[in-house]
Amino acid sequence: MKHLIDAYAPAEMAQRVLRVGVAKARLPMADSLVLAVLAGAFIGLGAAFATLTTTGAGMGFGPARVLGGLTFSLGLILVVIAGAELFTGNNLVAMAWASREITTRQVARNWILVYIGNFFGSVGTALLLYWSGTWALGDNGVAMNALGIAAAKCDLSWGEAFVRGVLCNALVCLAVWLCNSARSTTDKILAIVWPITGFVAMGFEHCIANMYFIPLGILLKSDAGLMEAIGAGNGAYGSLTVGGLTENLIPVTLGNIVGGTLLVAGVYWFAYLRPKGTEGSDSA
Repeated sequence: MKHLIDAYAPAEMAQRVLRVGVAKARLPMADSLVLAVLAGAFIGLGAAFATLTTTGAGMGFGPARVLGGLTFSLGLILVVIAGAELFTGNNLVAMAWASREITTRQVARNWILVYIGNFFGSVGTALLLYWSGTWALGDNGVAMNALGIAAAKCDLSWGEAFVRGVLCNALVCLAVWLCNSARSTTDKILAIVWPITGFVAMGFEHCIANMYFIPLGILLKSDAGLMEAIGAGNGAYGSLTVGGLTENLIPVTLGNIVGGTLLVAGVYWFAYLRPKGTEGSDSA
């Protein structure tokens, strides 16, 4: 019975990730898109939850960011447990590609479809949150927090955004990797929470989350009544534009790919899945 309770070992996790990667790459187009829209919405909800909980937090800078990370974890918990297709987590599909179980075309197809679906899900959630008016909570405190978060992302340099993207998706893919050690829903949730809390608290950049944060900031900036209520002048939040969104997403997306494929998928493929030949026989 012990083997039914203990977590899967890393070598077994690698095999599970390989099988999942093959299945993801072979999903029909309609399934990929629908599940990707869901994932974008889930990440947007996690981001909205984190924005709310960090508004007016009087516990100090570090603890407030940890609280934001804990609540942001809702997004990936929904993705993994409810079932959805998230671009950043799907960077682990590279393990199946490296093992020659799927083609480069299949990987590209999966990533493009999922990225597009995630975009519509995240932006759609930003629109719904804007129309809901919940940003006015806390005497417009939630709106000011959301504006500050979005503007800070658009003000990053290309290099900062790229490196923060690398570090972010190393942690996101590690969270997904750890989920493959789990035998229960509780195990998966516990595996997700700490890597995700870490990346949010440390200010790393997630391209799908930014598809929610920045569009919401643009919508809030365009609300003349809100800008007047918070005393923001005409030049306030100048970086919050569609161009600013693009300039953030390009380096963050590239960084996310590097962090997920090389630092997680590539390392674990090399350790557990690469053909070892004579070397593997000798070490056995």
